[in-house]
Amino acid sequence: MGKILVIGAGGQLGTELTKALSDKYGKDFVLATDFQEAARDKFDYCAFQTLNVMDKASLASIVVKEGVTQIYHLAAILSALGEKNPVQAWDLNMGGLLNVLEVARDHKIDKVFWPSSIAVFGPNSDKDQTPQRAFKDPNTVYGISKLAGEHWCEYYFNKYGVDVRSLRYPGLIGYKSLPGGGTTDYAVDIYHKAVKGENFTCFLSEHTYLPMMYMDDAIKATLDLMDAPKEQITIRTSYNLSGMSFSPKEIHQSLLDYYPNFEIEYQPDFRQQIADSWPNSIDDRAAKQDWKWQPTFDLKAMTATIVKHLPAFFNYNDSK
Repeated sequence: MGKILVIGAGGQLGTELTKALSDKYGKDFVLATDFQEAARDKFDYCAFQTLNVMDKASLASIVVKEGVTQIYHLAAILSALGEKNPVQAWDLNMGGLLNVLEVARDHKIDKVFWPSSIAVFGPNSDKDQTPQRAFKDPNTVYGISKLAGEHWCEYYFNKYGVDVRSLRYPGLIGYKSLPGGGTTDYAVDIYHKAVKGENFTCFLSEHTYLPMMYMDDAIKATLDLMDAPKEQITIRTSYNLSGMSFSPKEIHQSLLDYYPNFEIEYQPDFRQQIADSWPNSIDDRAAKQDWKWQPTFDLKAMTATIVKHLPAFFNYNDSK
């Protein structure tokens, strides 16, 4: 097989997905890239190069020189950071994707993975069990770019035969990376605060329900999707994906079993409006029917796993 190129490997998803790909296919078949040289330290188990996905010529050069046959394009500016600089977010999120699609077309890449998000939904989308083909009216530049990107992916498949596959990720939670600027990242930061013996200030209100997923399930879904036979992929925009839904209050309560003195204060900010425009829960029947998707973790199992591993991973003093 040829090499797998991971773009944006230094981020929350990229860090864990790159390791999973290396474990599955072997370190010699995976090339991690990120625009920050500092990300190199994360990848002592596979090859690493710096890459700015906006530099199409450099991207094409790596594809040719390394014999790349699959691309996982993860580089993006997320929702909360995107609202602070919307033009930059649009330029990177759209320009990077189009560069990847063009290079994939020109060099006949076998498969491309590109993540979408529940941010494609908006204030007028169905809130509960949001269906695969729900009305979409995103009100963040991140969501707008993801919705446009979904249709670019579908276009390149229909027009040029580029085998692009995509998942609408809910909020992703893991213990191996710090929060990365997303609206759902409170659910990452809250664990860090708890294990460090600090109180937590939440930028969402206590009863804000959002779809979430533990990182191990997200990685499994990604690999399962990419392994599925081409003829089983019926959605060429992006598949709905569901794991669990909970509120800040519920995740706080799950942590009290381990840290009974852990306190949370609620100070909603501009991210509350973003969260309010997103679904409470997701209908992912298409993924279950097409490639047998099934999540493993619920809130209780996720909290138990993170509390067990996070203190040692970040060398925190477990003050429980």
